[in-house]
Amino acid sequence: MAFQVDKRGFYGPYGGAYIPEMLHQNIDYLQRNYLEIINSEDFIKEMDALLKDYIGRPTPLYFAKRLSQKYGYKIYLKREDLCHTGAHKVNNTIGQILLAKRLGKTRIIAETGAGQHGVATATVCALMDMKCIVYMGEVDIERQAPNVKRMRMLGAEVRPATSGSKTLKDATNEAMRDWISHPDDTHYIIGSVVGPHPFPDMVARFQSIISKEIRWQLQEKEGRENPDYVIACVGGGSNAAGAFYHFLDEKDVHLVAVEAAGHGVNSGMSAATTILGKPGVLHGSKTLFMQTLDGQVVEPHSISAGLDYPGIGPIHAWLFESGRAQFMSATDQEALDSVMELSRLEGIIPALESAHALAKLKELNAPSDSIVIVNLSGRGDKDLDTYIREFKNL
Repeated sequence: MAFQVDKRGFYGPYGGAYIPEMLHQNIDYLQRNYLEIINSEDFIKEMDALLKDYIGRPTPLYFAKRLSQKYGYKIYLKREDLCHTGAHKVNNTIGQILLAKRLGKTRIIAETGAGQHGVATATVCALMDMKCIVYMGEVDIERQAPNVKRMRMLGAEVRPATSGSKTLKDATNEAMRDWISHPDDTHYIIGSVVGPHPFPDMVARFQSIISKEIRWQLQEKEGRENPDYVIACVGGGSNAAGAFYHFLDEKDVHLVAVEAAGHGVNSGMSAATTILGKPGVLHGSKTLFMQTLDGQVVEPHSISAGLDYPGIGPIHAWLFESGRAQFMSATDQEALDSVMELSRLEGIIPALESAHALAKLKELNAPSDSIVIVNLSGRGDKDLDTYIREFKNL
C-alpha cells in the first residue's frame, strides 16, 4: 500500500487541490515546478547550509533515562525543541522561503495557532528581507502573547482573525482570503501538512529531516535504524509527518499519532478528528474534519493552541483509514500532567503540543526491550502563562 502522495496530489482518497479560480495559476505552477526546484543542486546546497548553521541541525536524539525507568522500556526524545525558534516549524519555513525566492515572490503570508509557525515564518522573512504578514486568531493572540511579541520584534505584522472560534481554523481562512487577493507577488507559507496539493507533500518533505536524522542517530546509539515505536502529536500534523516519513514503509515500526481530546472526546470540547470527523473538503483538500450533518465545521477545543484545529492533513487521514498508524487522543489534563512529569524527571519543559504525545507513553503496553521515539516538537516557553495559571503550586 502506497503512503506517499500520487501524481494527482492524493494519499489514497484524501488530498487534491480544491481551490478558487484565482489561485489556480499559482497552485498549478507550484505543482509543476516544486519538485524540480527543491531537488536542484543549488537549492539543496543552500538549504543544507541553513539547516546546519542557522537552525542548528542535527537536533539531538536524547535517551530519557528516568522516563525510561518509569515506563520500563527505552525512550528517546527527538529534540526539535532545540531548533532555532524553539520548534520543528522552522524546518519547513526555511525550505518554503527559499522556494518563494526562486518563484520570484516578494511578500509572505502565514497562519499560526500556537505561534511557533508564525515565529518561524517571521524569522526566515527577516533573514531573507521579505515582507511578512501572519494571521492569528484573537484567542490565540491572547494565550500565546510571548510569540506575538517575538513575531513583531522580527518585523512581522500580526493580523487578528476575529471570526468563528478566533483560533487556528479562522487564521487559516483569513490567510487564504489574503492569498486570493494577492496571487501575483505573495507566497503562502502553510505551516502544516494541510491545504491544497502540493503543500501537504512539500511540508512533509521539508519536515522529513526529522526521521532522516532519527535513523542514523539510532544506528549510532543502538546499532539499528528502526525503532519499535514513533510517537508524535497531531493537529494538522507536520511534526508527525516528519517523524513518520522515513518509516512509512517499514512495517515493523509502529507509528502512533496523538490528537487533542480537550475536555474529553465526547464532551463537545475536543479536537480528536479521527474519532469525531468525517470526510470532506477543508482549506483546499479532501480530508477528515469535524463537521455537522450539513458539512459546517464544528469548532474544536484544546488547551494547546497548535492542536486546536478541526481537521488533520490528508496524509494522516490516509494513515488512519489504512490502519498504518495508530491514532490515540489525550485530554487537556493528561497533557498538563505530562508537562510536569517531563519537567521533574528530565529537566525539560515541553510545549503543550508535545505533551500530548508524552501522555500516551503509559498506554503503549510495549515490551521491555522496545525502543520508543517521542518527537518533542517544541519547548514550553510559549506556554508558560498557561502553566502558571494551571499549576497553582508554582
